[in-house]
Amino acid sequence: MLIGIPPLLGPDLLFTLRAMGHGDEIAIVDGNYPAQEHARRLVRADGHGVLALLQAILPLFPLDEDGIGAIFRASLNNDPSQTSSFHHEVEALCGALKPGFAVIPLSGETLYPRIRAAHTIVATSESALYANVILRKGVVSV
Repeated sequence: MLIGIPPLLGPDLLFTLRAMGHGDEIAIVDGNYPAQEHARRLVRADGHGVLALLQAILPLFPLDEDGIGAIFRASLNNDPSQTSSFHHEVEALCGALKPGFAVIPLSGETLYPRIRAAHTIVATSESALYANVILRKGVVSV
């Protein structure tokens, strides 16, 4: 256990977040996503949902400010014009924890290759459909 670090963030996930470099992406995927098959690196977060992981990761994670986007999400029926209540919850949580960063909906044809190319996939037990989120790491200015 560590002080100030959510216990949800286990050693493998903390290592991954720290090891990622500027521009690397981490995909937090729902329980239906074939994470084992698609991951370059896989971290399991069984028993947890995507929103809980976002709540734990976002306060610690610098997002990319280069203007190409830093938070991406799946879209209902893989159509960026369609949303679900889950997507609204993702947008509200990200807006509260990372104001100024838009959550960009992606089509399936754009999202799935991006997840496969991610630095790491975090497999959750999220039961919502189309509940995949990608975070793009930025730099820490000192």
